[in-house]
Amino acid sequence: MQQTRKLPVLVLAGMVVGSMVGAGVFSLPGTFAGATGAIGEAVAWTLAGTGMLTLVLVFQRLAVRRPELDSGIYAYAKAGFGDYVGFFSAFGYWASGCAGNVTYLVLIGSTLGALFPAFGGGNTVVAVLVSSGLVWLFSFLIRRGVPQAAWINTIVAVAKVLPLEVFLVLVATVGFSWQMFAQNLWGGEAPGLGSLGGQIQQTLLLTVFVFLGVEGASVYSRYARSRKDVGRATLIGFLGVLCLFAMITILSFGVAPRAEIGGMRQPSVASVLAVVVGPWGYAFISAGLIVSVLGAYLSWTLMASEVLFSAARNDDAPRFLARTSARGVPVASLLLTSLLVQTLLVVTLFAENAFTFALSLCSSLALIPYVLTAAYALKLETPAGDDPGGRSRRGLAVAVIATAYTLFLIVAAGPQYLLMTFVIYAPGTLLFALARRERGLRVFRPHEAALCVAAVLLAVTAVVALATGWIRI
Repeated sequence: MQQTRKLPVLVLAGMVVGSMVGAGVFSLPGTFAGATGAIGEAVAWTLAGTGMLTLVLVFQRLAVRRPELDSGIYAYAKAGFGDYVGFFSAFGYWASGCAGNVTYLVLIGSTLGALFPAFGGGNTVVAVLVSSGLVWLFSFLIRRGVPQAAWINTIVAVAKVLPLEVFLVLVATVGFSWQMFAQNLWGGEAPGLGSLGGQIQQTLLLTVFVFLGVEGASVYSRYARSRKDVGRATLIGFLGVLCLFAMITILSFGVAPRAEIGGMRQPSVASVLAVVVGPWGYAFISAGLIVSVLGAYLSWTLMASEVLFSAARNDDAPRFLARTSARGVPVASLLLTSLLVQTLLVVTLFAENAFTFALSLCSSLALIPYVLTAAYALKLETPAGDDPGGRSRRGLAVAVIATAYTLFLIVAAGPQYLLMTFVIYAPGTLLFALARRERGLRVFRPHEAALCVAAVLLAVTAVVALATGWIRI
């Protein structure tokens, strides 16, 4: 296999932007306005930004303290809690990326459905067939080589942020009214939103989805010129995206009454701009939406394939998943990634709300890897850690906040979709068992066997819940 080409810090930061600026940002004004006014929104962004920033700092600190660990979000869980937990993290993160890609494809279909009724809500037979074509087209492009695809992703990141920047400029200079903004501070007339605390909690939950992907540069650590570049890229990408998200939602409150924004057709960013400049604004943002979603699809496919490849390379997944092409592309893991996306696309045919189903499943699958990464950082800062020389009070404080925040996100996700994740987690254990058998190793330690039994029981519970109607997709 040829030597891996190294990527500069701005390219890695572009991957973070590419993985985070996806479908969620274009729906932010409407979803936030449906939950709170400008005050609640500002507080929610402050809390969410602080919580996610600690997770970013965790990734940054781990990249420096444990430079030998590649494909961070998987390797950290393995180093901290053993082989099976590490595999759980890798498999869950991979499956999350696949579910996220389904979300993007469904949204493209739904957007096209406004012009072509055959696409419906993005999960009709026609929509699924077109989406399937995109799945295998992107698979072909990535097979051309990871570095080339990464550069394409950087270009796409710039292209998709541009419509959002135009939105900010036009809203701030043409459409923003301080009088309207003041009216929306507490939700406007007859808000019906409940207490401020309840508004903040509800709004805070919305930020979970838009921040998925913050670990983008950490996943590509083997392509970085230096380990410090991994942390820098993650921090640059996060701060830029946080400012973008907050400004889009806050400025929208100066355009129209909160209740009107909350009832706008999605993508609500396009609807807000249409109020300011007319119908061409809606079309302009919709075009940016499609570019954004396709770019995010590319980013998540790259990250998902890389995680499975790294697991196989480190003896935690079957050997066939470590297979690469002459260009260094992990072709076997890429194929498996595309197959899972294809399978989930077919499942959306039976979903009541395909977008909500894919989005919720994606977020729930990603939360466990996030918690494990934060918990490993916390472990390193305690006497149980294996790097006493690197401990610091600042590192301990950051790790505690990050762990508490990610645990809160798990609680906020709710039991239904969290339970459904084990329908995917439990069968994935077969790959772990195959990998251990291939290398003549014992499959489970006693505590790992207990975890496996628990995962299977939760999966069975989820299947029963689906069959009885307690859980619906």
